[in-house]
Amino acid sequence: MCGRYTLRASRAKLLLWFRIDRDRAPESVLGRYNIAPTQEVAAVRVAADGKRELVPLRWGLIPHWAKEAKTDYSTINARAETVAEKPAFRFAFRHRRCLIPADGFYEWQVQPGSKRKQPWYIQRRDGEVFAFAGLWERWEPRAGTEGEPVESCTILVTDANELLRPIHDRMPVILDPADYEVWLDPAQRDLERLKSLLKPYPAASMTAWKVSAQVNNPRHDDPSCLTPLATDGKLKRDLP
Repeated sequence: MCGRYTLRASRAKLLLWFRIDRDRAPESVLGRYNIAPTQEVAAVRVAADGKRELVPLRWGLIPHWAKEAKTDYSTINARAETVAEKPAFRFAFRHRRCLIPADGFYEWQVQPGSKRKQPWYIQRRDGEVFAFAGLWERWEPRAGTEGEPVESCTILVTDANELLRPIHDRMPVILDPADYEVWLDPAQRDLERLKSLLKPYPAASMTAWKVSAQVNNPRHDDPSCLTPLATDGKLKRDLP
């Protein structure tokens, strides 16, 4: 799964990297070291006029048909294997796909004989920004009821690659930049083509290291969250 991630890249870099035409993202979604569910996050989508826009979305997808603007942790991620069929996600998978910019994410490793899990930080080997495959939705209150519209999102997850498998059995789907256009295109309705993009990112292009348990609390959101913990004389886990 993916329950926390970082976005340290500058606004200027995001606008260039993702070829953004319209920037609507507040400062609060940028420069983040411990992004958590239910918070607003930065996302890239294609607007009705065909322009790419950077927008804030609440992490935890609320289906458009939901009676209330409520969500829980079960909708922060969508499984690649079932996203096309699950009622909460299938409409968005067909019509409302987005990119979730990031430059790293956390996973928690089960410790034999202990109730505590060890957090790890994972990023590309070159440290560059990337994009999770995401879905977004717009929820609106029913006629005659109170409330404001809410735009929300989820991150797709798939099987872990060789690097992450000893840490966790799942990982977020990180898209190849060559596939951004296909994923974002609202007119793309070939479900098999879309599902073919939902695969593990190459392990040889990633690196990981243990971090302290302070990331367990989302109130800790600063560079110290990424400080490596040395174990067995090593700071990082890489594939040759």
